Amino acid sequence: MNFTLNVLGTASALPTTERYPSAQVLDVRGRLFMIDCGEGAQMQIRRAGISFLKIEHICLSHIHGDHLFGLFGLLSTMGMLGRSAQLNIYAPTAFQPVLDFFLAHFADGIKFPVNYVRLEMDKPEIVYESRTVELLAFPLNHRISTYGFIIREKMPRHNVRKEAIERYGLSLHEIGTLKRGEDVVRPDMVIRNSEAAYIPYAPRSYAYCSDTAPFPQLAEWVKGVSLLYHESTFPAEMEEMASKTFHSTTLQAAQTAFDAGAGRLLVGHYSSRYPNVGFFLDELRSIFPDTDLAHDLDVVEIPLVSLK
Repeated sequence: MNFTLNVLGTASALPTTERYPSAQVLDVRGRLFMIDCGEGAQMQIRRAGISFLKIEHICLSHIHGDHLFGLFGLLSTMGMLGRSAQLNIYAPTAFQPVLDFFLAHFADGIKFPVNYVRLEMDKPEIVYESRTVELLAFPLNHRISTYGFIIREKMPRHNVRKEAIERYGLSLHEIGTLKRGEDVVRPDMVIRNSEAAYIPYAPRSYAYCSDTAPFPQLAEWVKGVSLLYHESTFPAEMEEMASKTFHSTTLQAAQTAFDAGAGRLLVGHYSSRYPNVGFFLDELRSIFPDTDLAHDLDVVEIPLVSLK
């Protein structure tokens, strides 16, 4: 049951020869969530070996070009490949005229429905859910309306212990009751769920926070995520510039991860003034040791942790 992040771009406003603008694809058990779609995203999708037609959801954090200039090309390619399945796009209200322009001028070959979900919340809200996965959006602190995203597995059904089935002679109905996390109540006894069943694994989660300046609620909103991606546009010495542009420094990103109790921290969205961001890592790890720098075409697996 894979939960795999494909990093397609790690640049901020200006792309470099080594970094494409922001774009990612998260593969959750074969279902693909694209997060931001900077210029050249479809080229990176090809390099990463990701199927265009398997992308079901596109999450756009905000309407700045480095986060969506790749969208028109991607949608056109999907059309030329004969896509027929619905595509869900989650974006701020400012995206509506952008979508209208595309559909009016470039959509002759688009035969698939586009379901646009407007983001207007002031705290985390579920914007999509299936039987196994939830997608949440929440506001960030940037110059324009901007949103972060959490993609997380739902709590799995309990597994029933084989020895409990034999010991109590459990019926199929009783096994179903235990799988739902409930106790089995018999006229002469109660079989506790905690004794007869267990949660097989810890649900995994991924949070995406770009672009944003720090704000108090953020750590609480992404509390306990398995992997936190947080922009780290500037090193610590550029805190004043970060504040003016509503971005974050290394230390601010690491502090958010620390306060949130995140499992791991991954940073990106680097300023083009820093061709080499290796020194960012010392600053980040001084606060949150389990931190890594994202690079274009990195593949990051969020492993399944058994609770048996």
